[in-house]
Amino acid sequence: MSNVLDNAKVLVQLAQHAVRRQVAKRKLNERLERSGLQPGADSRFRCAVYFSDEPVNLYQIRQWYAPLQELARSQPVVVISRMPETTNLLLDECPLPVVHGPRVTDIEAFMAGHEIGLVLYVNQNVRNFQMLRFAEPAHVFMSHGESDKSYMTSNQLKAYDRVFIAGPAAAERLGRALVEFDVDARAVEIGRPQADVTHEAPGLPDDGRTTILYAPTWEGDRQSMAYGSIATHGAAMLTSLLADRRFRVVYRPHPRSGAFDPAYGTAASHLARLVAEANHADPSAGHLVDTETPFGWHLASLDACVTDISAVALDWLATGKPLVLTRPESPLAEVEPTRLNTSVPMVAVDQARDIVGILGDAMSASDDSRAEVVRHYFGDTSPGAATQRFLRASTDLIEARLARTVNQP
Repeated sequence: MSNVLDNAKVLVQLAQHAVRRQVAKRKLNERLERSGLQPGADSRFRCAVYFSDEPVNLYQIRQWYAPLQELARSQPVVVISRMPETTNLLLDECPLPVVHGPRVTDIEAFMAGHEIGLVLYVNQNVRNFQMLRFAEPAHVFMSHGESDKSYMTSNQLKAYDRVFIAGPAAAERLGRALVEFDVDARAVEIGRPQADVTHEAPGLPDDGRTTILYAPTWEGDRQSMAYGSIATHGAAMLTSLLADRRFRVVYRPHPRSGAFDPAYGTAASHLARLVAEANHADPSAGHLVDTETPFGWHLASLDACVTDISAVALDWLATGKPLVLTRPESPLAEVEPTRLNTSVPMVAVDQARDIVGILGDAMSASDDSRAEVVRHYFGDTSPGAATQRFLRASTDLIEARLARTVNQP
């Protein structure tokens, strides 16, 4: 009986998804007809960002908006979207031109009308290979975050002409993991351009409390990627932090929490209820469940961070502020010793209730060694340096590819 119910639920979900897609497709078509928008009709783009994913993964491209806007000042940039729901949202929010190309023939027609010298990819969606068929532009994987996750060393990276990486740590990571991959020739260090962007912060009470960011990652879609702490550490850690009136907690679950395992999403909602209950018990606490704002304001505005092995950990590392990592419960999660996880405390499941003391030790520790770890992951972190490296690397590839096309007989 349970199998029948499970199958019925899957069929209902598939039907709902199909209906949503049809509604989104109709809305998009009406929108394009009303506006008279013809993709690229009055522009000549030189760089394309290819995004073939569902709305749940929009966070992957959002963090690139500001660096891409800088690139667009000299090299016109367009975002190519494949999914109607995603395209509608991008048209609402993306500061760059967006074109909708649901079919391969649409992509072919668009590429024929532009001299695209560079295509950028922010994730490893299998549909990226439909774009990689075009031989003229340089194809560059730039990911959506720098982390020590096994995701960062996928053999799929060999499909791209270049891989934009943050710093020496990523180069070492690729050199260890990938066979017959020429790191020196194909990996380009650009730092973390997102660190050059300032974000407006929501108003939090200025009352002397220490503000703690708890930003767990999602559950992962395989055991080797099971870095998320929501269902293992989350309740014990939040209960301890919320009970201590010295702290204000900003809880920011990953947007994909529960995408693969619904139970993980349920656990994420339970943690949000713990925060709400703490605010109800003490309205002056000002704890926050943050699921709406762009990530970034947290780095400047909050005091310490508890997170999982993820891009958040490395972004926070660059601030020089106290950082605590969770150790995955699953022994199958790939946790190799790194400069990061050997330089900051790691909390095992059975230590989760002791998070206040562990954070206290981290906050009192010397930060003299952090600067070298930051350089190892990000290279030069002086203001604007990463953005300039990104612009230079992108422009060089565009100019080289377009020159090659012009000079071909």
